[in-house]
Amino acid sequence: MTANESINLLRKQMLESIIGQEKLVDRLVLVLLASGNLLLEGLPGLAKTRAIKALGKGLDCGLSRIQFTPDLLPSDITGTEIYQPESEEKFLFQKGPIFNNLILADEINRSPAKVQSALLEAMEERQVSVAGKTYKMDPLFMVLATQNPVEQEGTYPLPEAQMDRFLMHVMIDYPDDASELEIMRLNRREQGSAKKEEKERLSPEIVFDARKEIAKVTIAENMEKYIVDIISATRTPGKYSEQLDSWLEFGASPRGTIGVDKCARTHAWMEGRDYVTPDDIRAVVYDCLRHRLILSYEAEASKVQADDVINEILKNVAVVG
Repeated sequence: MTANESINLLRKQMLESIIGQEKLVDRLVLVLLASGNLLLEGLPGLAKTRAIKALGKGLDCGLSRIQFTPDLLPSDITGTEIYQPESEEKFLFQKGPIFNNLILADEINRSPAKVQSALLEAMEERQVSVAGKTYKMDPLFMVLATQNPVEQEGTYPLPEAQMDRFLMHVMIDYPDDASELEIMRLNRREQGSAKKEEKERLSPEIVFDARKEIAKVTIAENMEKYIVDIISATRTPGKYSEQLDSWLEFGASPRGTIGVDKCARTHAWMEGRDYVTPDDIRAVVYDCLRHRLILSYEAEASKVQADDVINEILKNVAVVG
């Protein structure tokens, strides 16, 4: 079985337990293959945590769940040094839950900035520094964070620096009526089943093989120019339209450019192609850029969303060649 077939099998297994959220499953798999971190935003009960757990069950790797609360400490995430007088080194480092493959950061905006920043080094550098020593993360490492967009009491908004470290920011919406009916039936079946069927778990080596194949996906020069033009439009919107200029305060960083390129190539590979098309870029650009744009006061007052800005950019930026 090829790496692509194995990944499609993983997607199929996840979709059996995650009804009506096909985009969510696709994005989880895409970010895993792109070796990035994912921020999921949606109302409670929309299968955010369930989807992440389903990914953990489908992969032969470890999953840590960290429930973010206002009283959480950075050491609760990274770990701490324990004094042991009988040991030769005296102080031994006890690793925290961050030292795993998949990290579920549940309701990440419920903890203060000091705790949120404990994730920054691990997310970007794939390492943790404690008491002057550096500890490397596992090669298969991914932070999957969730947050609730409505209940803001007692929350701490993520700073731009941390938002920028998420490869994608995915918004989750309600399922349609047909999916809602199937969810209800699935829940009844799960409650009535005493024994859960154990399915074969995907080896991390398959993920590494897929990443090697994705690295070989070609992107033509005009496609590269299309990505750069989109990013440029977020920084100099006045060149494209007065409306865009009034909506945007700051544009996307170079991480946005790299993220769109990486995700577009991964999307093309998942579609069975070894080259990138404009549709691949447009398919990922919203999730790659919506958390990297800082809107103006005028846009917020007019209830303009980041997706509206990206819509306008795509209307004004054309593919050349």
